[in-house]
Amino acid sequence: MKTKSVKRPFQLAAVVAAGSLALAGCNGDDTADTTQGGGEDRGEISVVAIPGWTDQTGMAHLYEYVLEENGYTVEVQNLGDMAPAFTAVAQGDVDLFGSTWPERTHDVYWEEHGDNLEDLGVWYDDAKLFLAVPEYSEITSIEDLPEHAEALDGQIMGIEPGAGLSRITEDEVIPHYGLEQDFELQLSSTSAMLGDLERAMNNEEEIVVTLWTPFWATVNFDVRQLEDRDNIYGEPEGLHTLGRAGFTEEFPEVANMIENFSLTDEQFADLENTMVNEFDDDDQGAVHAWLEENPDIVEQMSADLNE
Repeated sequence: MKTKSVKRPFQLAAVVAAGSLALAGCNGDDTADTTQGGGEDRGEISVVAIPGWTDQTGMAHLYEYVLEENGYTVEVQNLGDMAPAFTAVAQGDVDLFGSTWPERTHDVYWEEHGDNLEDLGVWYDDAKLFLAVPEYSEITSIEDLPEHAEALDGQIMGIEPGAGLSRITEDEVIPHYGLEQDFELQLSSTSAMLGDLERAMNNEEEIVVTLWTPFWATVNFDVRQLEDRDNIYGEPEGLHTLGRAGFTEEFPEVANMIENFSLTDEQFADLENTMVNEFDDDDQGAVHAWLEENPDIVEQMSADLNE
């Protein structure tokens, strides 16, 4: 989901900026026995990236790196939000959408466009949505929130209005738990929410925010997930790569690579930390550096691509 908003978890006042990945340079030394770059032209592939959202943008450019290492020409198209991204792939204007949440968070887009999309595989299978409070808070469940409405100023701090997390929180979680009388979901941006969270934690004040995993801030901030007794946010879901209709037929080897690709919690957290905390608005450099530190990922993806 969303972010690429800050450089350091406790430097939000100085830096709260979103960025996009664009990977240009490639170093094939560690993958020479599995890649097929050289001068071979294996076709052109376009991939959606949504600047500011590390999973979508990160996967777009991770695919870009591996495919270019193996002789493909890749164009990354930056789009502003989920709706135009789903539409572009469904209409065949773009080939791939690297990371989506169609099972629950993005189900409205899947229902609208699914007939014109191919589900190519799940690269991460434990994504979760939830409300969270600082670890020092006495609040333990969503049902406890009304008792603390005054201390929380009647606000749940959210992210972008177009995010699936925002829709589910506003349309399902708040009504189900009867919070509409005492609380308002404040929608703005991920960076603004993290800024509010940092300020509150610096002063040991009460705050409740919308969060998710995988997301670096859930690790770097000392926060606790609130119990969702009736499981309104739903079960953990998979992060899927989608393709336009006909993609597998045209690029069966790429579809095979995507089907076999996955990242662990630790791997994605490390990639995201590199993007957000180790590079100054240089996502291209971040992904390049991370892949150089993890050549086994490039080797395996290249092997799957060249079976």
